[in-house]
Order: sequence, then C-alpha cells, then structure tokens
Amino acid sequence: MPTSYSELRAQLATLTTEAFRPELAEIDRLPTLDIARTMNGEDRTVPEAVARQLPAIAAAIDATAERMSRGGRLIYMGAGTAGRLGVLDASECPPTFNTDPSQVLGLIAGGPSAMIKAVEGAEDSRELAAADLDALGLTADDTVVGVSASGRTPYAVGAVEHARTLGALTIGVSCNEDSALAAAAEHGIEVVTGPELLTGSTRLKAGTAQKLVLNMISTITMIRLGKTYGNLMVDVRASNDKLQARSRRIVALATGAPDEQIETALAAADGEVKTAILMILADIDAKTAEQRLTASEGHLRTALHA
Repeated sequence: MPTSYSELRAQLATLTTEAFRPELAEIDRLPTLDIARTMNGEDRTVPEAVARQLPAIAAAIDATAERMSRGGRLIYMGAGTAGRLGVLDASECPPTFNTDPSQVLGLIAGGPSAMIKAVEGAEDSRELAAADLDALGLTADDTVVGVSASGRTPYAVGAVEHARTLGALTIGVSCNEDSALAAAAEHGIEVVTGPELLTGSTRLKAGTAQKLVLNMISTITMIRLGKTYGNLMVDVRASNDKLQARSRRIVALATGAPDEQIETALAAADGEVKTAILMILADIDAKTAEQRLTASEGHLRTALHA
C-alpha cells in the first residue's frame, strides 16, 4: 500500500475506474436531456460487464451456498459506497427470505454511522477489518465478500486476507482488472465497468455493477438453499400489510387453491407460507408438513416429492 500521497496518486492514475475522459470535459455545458442520455448510455454497459463475469460469480455462489448449508454466514465488507451496498443487500435478506438477522451481514468501515456520514480514515485500516471480523467470531463455515470498486481499499483487502487465514471462504468484488482484492480472495470477481461519467465517482457504474453482483450472490444462494419454490418467495416474512397480502398471493400462485382454503392453511401454519403450500399440495396437516420440511432441510420441492 502507498506510503505517501504522491504514491497513492500514481496508483489511482493506473485504475480504470479513476480514468479521465476528455470527451466529457464540457458535459456541464450540455442541455440536461443530453446529459441524461449520456448517463443512460453509460449505465446500459453495466449488465454487459457483469455478464462477462458470470462463470466466476456462479462459482462463488455455489461455494457460498455449500458453506451456508452447514450453518455458515454471508458477510459483506467494504467502505463508502461499497460498504453501504453490502449493508443494503444484507438488510433485505430477513424480510425476503426469512433469514435470521445474523445469517447475512453487512459491515461498513467505520461502523453503522458510516452509512450516512463518512468516517475519515476507516477505509485505510486493514487492522479495523480484522478486528471487525474477530468480533463476529468468524469460522471456517463463513463466507466473507470484500467489495471495493478500486480493488485496493485496505479495509476490504484486509478483511479478505484475515478471513482467509481463518479458513473462511473469501470473495473479492472489484471493478478493475488485476486488483489486489481479487488476488487476495479465493474467488475474484472483477467487473470492469470503465471510466465514470464523473471522474472517479464510483457510486455510478461501479456501484451499479456491485449491487447487481451482490443481488446475484444473495438471491441465487437463497435459491440454492431452498428459500424459493420456482420463482416464488416462499420463505417471505409477512411483517406488514403488503407482505401479508403477498403471502396469500404466493400460496395462491403455488397451489391454485381458493381463498378460504388458503386462509385456513396459513392460520394452521402460523403464517408460514412454505408450510401452508405443502399442506395444500400434499393434503397433509401442519405438523406433518413441518416435519417433512425439516427432513428436507427446508426445500419445499424435495418435501413435495418425499
């Protein structure tokens, strides 16, 4: 890592995400609609960049699902925008997949307050990353995903390096080729989105790419763990009126049963969508459905074919 500002400046100058685009040097003089069109055109290139990394993403997901099936956790770690995206993805897993809040975690350099206000110097500390992981009692069944657009952020790189020494699965998500983060991780995912519309503003294309990749990691891992039935969120936690209505719609889509039967099943299943679906499709009571789901490790399709 750099020991001076001049060294850091030289290092940043080699990064694609920090490159200056002279053709956009007068973008501020364009009409608003033209700027919006330019920005939209830039954004359309992001899915293509992600697509080039799909084999690496899939391999990382399979490895993650294998660890999580043994009780391991999925832990995102990053600074700034990358850290916030990890926290966002993790926080959406409990209501979507009924995961325990400790099962998918997002750690941001500087702690929770850094979500809304930058904590100066936090991203430069490998030691802080190691301390954050030690506080979680990291095990070999856990997966740590370091996220950094540049691929050089000390907090993200340090997290992956420390996790690897403890035997955890490690994934590095960056937006530059030949990054230190990808080199440190067992699974390196380098989504090269190119120079940004605003020089160095990696909350733009790089941030979008990171969100797409993290969405894939969590969503497909949960599919592999049996948290869905087809494309239905059968482990959804009905914690508000919208989700209560969605639960009933999911049972209806999965079973085709009339509303009265759906209400009866959900009441007997204590609101558990997966249990209610199994009750209806297999014509069994709630206790038997719960036993079958336990035996199938929560995989509804497996329970149906038992």
